[in-house]
Amino acid sequence: MFNLFKKTSEKEKLQKQYRKLLEESYKLSHTNRQASDQKAAEADELLKKIESMPD
Repeated sequence: MFNLFKKTSEKEKLQKQYRKLLEESYKLSHTNRQASDQKAAEADELLKKIESMPD
């Protein structure tokens, strides 16, 4: 209930976006391999950015 008022940090936003990109990549892998690889590459770049952020 109290999470309703909690603001998400920049790192949490990036992690959510990372998970979304991985899901899209997986779904695309069944139909369009090239687009799937592109989404996976975007997710990898985002992961590097997340890992470089301080906790």
